[in-house]
Amino acid sequence: MPTARDIIESILEKPSVFRSRDKLYPEYVPAYLPHREEQLKNLATYFRPLLVEPGSISQRVLLVGSIGTGKTVTAKRFGSDFKQLARQRGINLEYVHVNCHRDRTLYLVVQEIARQLRIPIPPRGLSAQEMFHIILKYLENRDMYVILTLDEFDYFIEVAGNDAVYFLVRTYDEHSEYTKRISFIFISRSLTSLSRLDSATESYLVRNIINFKPYASRELYDILKYRSSEAFYEGTVGDDVLSYIAELVGADTGGSGNARLALEILLLAGQEADKEGAPRVTIEHVRRAFTQTNPDISVMVNDALPHLPLHELLILLAIVRTLQRSGEPYVRIGEVEAEYHHICEEYGETPRRHTQVYEYVMDLKRRSIIETRLSGKGYRGKSTLIGISVGPLDLLEKRIREIIEYKREER
Repeated sequence: MPTARDIIESILEKPSVFRSRDKLYPEYVPAYLPHREEQLKNLATYFRPLLVEPGSISQRVLLVGSIGTGKTVTAKRFGSDFKQLARQRGINLEYVHVNCHRDRTLYLVVQEIARQLRIPIPPRGLSAQEMFHIILKYLENRDMYVILTLDEFDYFIEVAGNDAVYFLVRTYDEHSEYTKRISFIFISRSLTSLSRLDSATESYLVRNIINFKPYASRELYDILKYRSSEAFYEGTVGDDVLSYIAELVGADTGGSGNARLALEILLLAGQEADKEGAPRVTIEHVRRAFTQTNPDISVMVNDALPHLPLHELLILLAIVRTLQRSGEPYVRIGEVEAEYHHICEEYGETPRRHTQVYEYVMDLKRRSIIETRLSGKGYRGKSTLIGISVGPLDLLEKRIREIIEYKREER
C-alpha cells in the first residue's frame, strides 16, 4: 500500500503541460496587450503633460467597460511603463493601484496610498483628510509625482459617497499652494454609478473617458494564443482548443467577451490535462473546464434531461457519441443523424424523419443543452454544426442512457 509520501511524489513526478501557469492568472500583467493598443495610445496622450510639463496638470481619466475587458491590466501596464519612461527623463514618478472593492472608504484608500508609497503616517488618530495632506507634503518635499488608479471605483462611490470623491478630484482646486503632483485613473464597469454623484463632481470625471468593449472571438483567440505561448510547453495546446474557447466566450458568438473567463477556462483545461497525465490539452478538457466556470449551466442541463421526449434523448445521445468519436468541438448534423439511426437500431426504435430530427435539434438548442452554428471555413458545403460545451461527455452519456432506460421501462 503506497504511503502518503509515495502518493505525493507520484504526482510531483508527473509531466505537466504547463511551463509557467502563473502567466494565466488574473494578476499577471503581460508586456503585450492584444487589441488594447488604442486605449494605451489614449492614456499616453492624456498623461503626456506629466512628462512634458510636470506639475502643470492633475489629469483625470475614466476607464469604462464590463468585467474582463482589459481595464485593470491596461492601467497597470500603462502605469508601469509610464513610470519607467518618466524615470528615464529624470522625473520621480510612482504608480499606485488601489482596489476599491477591498478599500471602499476614503480612509482606507488614503491609508493604502501611504502604504504603497512607504509614507510614514503617525500612529495617533488622524482623519482621512489629514493623512492625505501628509501625503501631499511628502510628495512636495521629495519632488515626487504619482499616477493613482482607483479600480472598482463603483464601490468607492457607493460606500464613500459624493463628498469623498469630490475631495479627491478637487484637491488642487481647493489647495492651490500645492504643485499638482497626483493624477488619477478611475476604473468603472459603467457610467451609471456616476449618477450617485452631484453634477459638479460628475463633470470632473467624464471629461476624459476611454471605453473598453467586450472582446470578440477573434480578439480572444489572439489573447489566448499569446498567453498560451508563455504558459504552456510547445505543442501541448492546439489552435483548435484556443479557437473553441474563443468561440465559447466571444461577444460576437454569444458569450460575454470576458478575457479573464477565457484565460480561466484555458488554465482549468490545462489542469484537467495534468490530472489525466495527458500530453496535450483537448476539446474535452475544455468542456470540463467550461462546466467548472459555469456550474449553473450543468445543473440546468441535468434538470432538463428527464423532461425530454425519448427520441430527443436518443438524438442527444447521438450528438454526444459523435462528438466523443470526433474529438472536435462541433460535428455535422448529418453525422449525428447517421449515429441516431444506429442508436435507434440498438434500442429497437423506429427513427424519426429528418424534419422531426431537425426540430428536436432546435429544441435542444432552445433549452441551451447544445449549441448550433452554420459551417464555414474548413467545411465543404453548408451544414448545421452541433456542439456541447458542458462536460465531461462520458458522464453526460451515462446520465442520458439512464433516463432512456427509465423512459423505455415506463412504456
